[in-house]
Amino acid sequence: MFSTKDIDRHDTDILILGTGGAGMFAALHAMQSAPEGTKVTIAVKGLIGKCGCTRMVQGGYNVALGGGDSVERHFMDTIQGGKWLPNQDMAWRLCEQAVVRIRELENEIGCFFDRNADGTLHQKAFAGQTADRTVHKGDLTGIEIINRLMEQVLSRPVEKLQEHRAIGLIPTKDGSALAGVLMIDMRTGRFRFVRAKTVLMATGGGPTMYKYHTPSGDKTMDGLAMALRVGLPLRDMEMVQFHPTGLLAGDHTRMTGTVLEEGLRGAGGQLVNHSGQRFMFDYDAKGERATRDVVSRGIYAEMRKNNNPEQEGVFISMSHLGPDMVREKFKGMVKRCADCGFDLAGGLVEVVPTAHYFMGGVVVDVDTRTAMEGLYVAGEDAGGAHGSNRLGGNGVANSTVYGGIAGDVMGADIRSMDALRDPDESVLEAELVRACHPLTRKPELVLPLRKQLQDAMWDEVGVMRTKAGLKRGLDRIAEISEGLMDVGVASESLAFNLTWHDWLNLRSLCDISEVITKAALARENSRGAHYREDFPDPGAMEESYFTVARQVNGAVEVGREDVQFTIVRPGETVLPEGEPETLVAAQ
Repeated sequence: MFSTKDIDRHDTDILILGTGGAGMFAALHAMQSAPEGTKVTIAVKGLIGKCGCTRMVQGGYNVALGGGDSVERHFMDTIQGGKWLPNQDMAWRLCEQAVVRIRELENEIGCFFDRNADGTLHQKAFAGQTADRTVHKGDLTGIEIINRLMEQVLSRPVEKLQEHRAIGLIPTKDGSALAGVLMIDMRTGRFRFVRAKTVLMATGGGPTMYKYHTPSGDKTMDGLAMALRVGLPLRDMEMVQFHPTGLLAGDHTRMTGTVLEEGLRGAGGQLVNHSGQRFMFDYDAKGERATRDVVSRGIYAEMRKNNNPEQEGVFISMSHLGPDMVREKFKGMVKRCADCGFDLAGGLVEVVPTAHYFMGGVVVDVDTRTAMEGLYVAGEDAGGAHGSNRLGGNGVANSTVYGGIAGDVMGADIRSMDALRDPDESVLEAELVRACHPLTRKPELVLPLRKQLQDAMWDEVGVMRTKAGLKRGLDRIAEISEGLMDVGVASESLAFNLTWHDWLNLRSLCDISEVITKAALARENSRGAHYREDFPDPGAMEESYFTVARQVNGAVEVGREDVQFTIVRPGETVLPEGEPETLVAAQ
């Protein structure tokens, strides 16, 4: 249908895929660090500032700004929250540079965050942490950050390829370096190959292969699927974070699955079952302020005790804190709940664990470099910083910290790169054929297959897992993947052909769902977000390892590598002697 001769060719120096917190920070930093005259291009599947996950952040930004808190305390919370699986050098740099980045957000980007009466930044309580360190703008922090970043990027001479979908990382003929990226211009349906000296992949994660999920439906693991096909190693792929409190508003609304943020539980919100009983202290001594993985399992266990199909979730209760206070502190969530028929301030809101964040990702170093020369990865596409569980508030901090680092490093690295690289034309052709596959088949419906995948992942590869369930999951994923290859889409017009993009979305989701499931089978213990009912023991912390998945000759293989305790070992701490275990008062 198409040949490589039909592909538009385009050159740049620095190419950034994605315009969330990581991508836009990278663009701004690259403009500063690169030699004068460097061409910086950003490409995004949607519109700049109007899509992606950073915009949807409600809770806030973790940073240690004093009052007894410290980088060391933030680091220890991150390591212990990740159950000793994080790359410690990445976690330390995250915590250390968050202090720098929050000042940059305020003083250079122009963000306004909530403040105390004395003018200092207000920091609210988030679960799983030993200090109140989450900077925020009400409960709409992401919109504040992304709007200000958007203004800065739009004011700069950055080339902008909006509504351009990346579909393939194209290496050089010897496979040692990245030549560029194949894209679809969604506005015209034409293919475009962009060569670049350096490429940042910051497309975000988006575990939307689950029945209940928080990201928008266009977030479909495209970046990780591309990295898998080009042979890059992916770590911690079994680690899918379920946010404990996703709104359960029925199948008729896309609001189902969206987050009711961590600050509700941090402020004293209580979880109750259908009998009106508060239950989280039955599962953890920290109650509702335990880490997300623990609270999600507690909710899921309560859900399984209830055999009434009309009573699927549990409830979050805030009314005991005072309805007026709730309305003032959580305006965005109160309104969202009201739109769905719930009274968050004065009543009960039904919630369910919802797939929220992906701790797994491409193996990178602390400077965002990958095993392939010319390719850098930051944000949710990168693995390592969070280990087996991400603390609430560490996500947007991770994206902005490592996005800025990527921009600095790419700008410096291109100084030693003389020329653009030529692509392996055979790989370019293979990616073109892959994308055009549904255009050669009889049109059928894509959505039923996506719903089948979401049910399969929720049922078999969800909050709690077993070997038998995971094997069933693999069989169901394979059946859906095979079925998808028989589904075609109308090809009369490729401009804004959204069914074509739905097909491509589902293929990415199927590919990564297989990796998640195989990595979950390979880990026969329970750590953080990964819980095996048939292997409930976490294993010895000092013998911690992380899974590494690769695609070899078209098949996914999963191995393991030992965690390197470069800063602190299990049972030890970097906190000074005599420091209290927590600065947070008990509920």
